[in-house]
Parts: sequence; C-alpha cells; structure tokens
Amino acid sequence: MKRIDAASKAVALATKGFMPEAEGDALYGAACLACDELPGLPMVEVGTYCGRSTVWLGAAAKSKKTVLFTVDHHSGSEENQQGWEWFDESLVDSQTNRLNTLPTFIQTMNQAQLGDVVVPIVAESQLASYQFASEIAFCFIDGGHGKVPTQIDYAGWAPKVAKSGYLAIHDVFIDSRDGGQAPHDFIYRPALDSGKFIEVLSAGSLRVLKRNN
Repeated sequence: MKRIDAASKAVALATKGFMPEAEGDALYGAACLACDELPGLPMVEVGTYCGRSTVWLGAAAKSKKTVLFTVDHHSGSEENQQGWEWFDESLVDSQTNRLNTLPTFIQTMNQAQLGDVVVPIVAESQLASYQFASEIAFCFIDGGHGKVPTQIDYAGWAPKVAKSGYLAIHDVFIDSRDGGQAPHDFIYRPALDSGKFIEVLSAGSLRVLKRNN
C-alpha cells in the first residue's frame, strides 16, 4: 500500500479531527489507487472539519497530479455543537459566537502545502452536489452523522462516482454499541444494496466500495 510522506502525515496527526492514523493511511492508499485507475478525474471529500482527513486525501491528489474538492459549510455538524460530545470551544468564532472551522482548515492546508491541489467548497452538501458536474474518481463521505445528512450525502454524491470509481465512508459501525448507525444504514447499506458497489477495503470504521456498473 502506498504511504503518505512523513511531513504531510505529521500535519494530519497534529490537526483536530476524528480520523485515526491507520484509517487515514488506508484512505490515502485507496485514493492513490483510484487516481491510478481513473487518471484525470477529481476527488471529492464531503465533510472537511479542520482538514485532518483532507491532508491524507490532498497528499494523494498532489502525488497523482489531480484535484481534491472538499465540501463543508464549516459551521459544524449537529454532533459538533455546544452540549454535544464532540463540541470544541476553541473553534467558536468570538464575533459570531458560532462554530467556524474554516480558519483552522485554511491554516492546515497552508501547513501541509496543499493549496495548489485542494479546492474548498464552502457550502451545504446538497447545494454543492447539485452544481458539481464532473464524474469523480474517489468520493469520501464523512459529513453529518444523523439520518437526514447521511441520506442527503448519499443521494447527492454516490451517483457522481464514475464507473470503476470508489466511494469511501467513515464511521461505519456494524454494531450499534460501537457507534452511531446513520453512515451504515443510510450510505453503506444502500450503496451495497443498489448493486452498483462492492466492498473492497475495510479498515477500522472506514469502508471503501468500488462502483462496478
């Protein structure tokens, strides 16, 4: 499996976020494979947060001479809001008193020197998917983890994965005791049940599927 360079990996691991090292490494390898098999097509990440996983994907884009579009409204998913388990007060904008991860994300991209291959789309997932016309070599979905956000992400982005392209999904838990079920129930299972995707990689809670028709 191809490995990310040490400098980029150090930036990824120092960035706020929820991508474990082993899963990030698997994500990088799968993204590189997708770019090798479908040269010239872009990649898309849905759910950017502070850019931790974006570093792994952006480094793959740079290595394979393609572009990564990363989609996020940067005001945090439901589970990132005050009163929830994953709330981080340091990411609250002092002027608006609302969560704003965009400044931290930009700082992360500067540190990783990925500004020439990572294109941030600051928008709701559904709006961005309506406007995105290109087929995708590799799509990584790690946005909001509720029922409605996962349904929106699947409906908007899975159809844009090119034939023989890849759909990666984070936080897929088969057992509800391990974590929330929305990515499993409303992205992972529908993709497999559609008959259009087959699973090719499992690493922790990361699942990578390949489109076969």
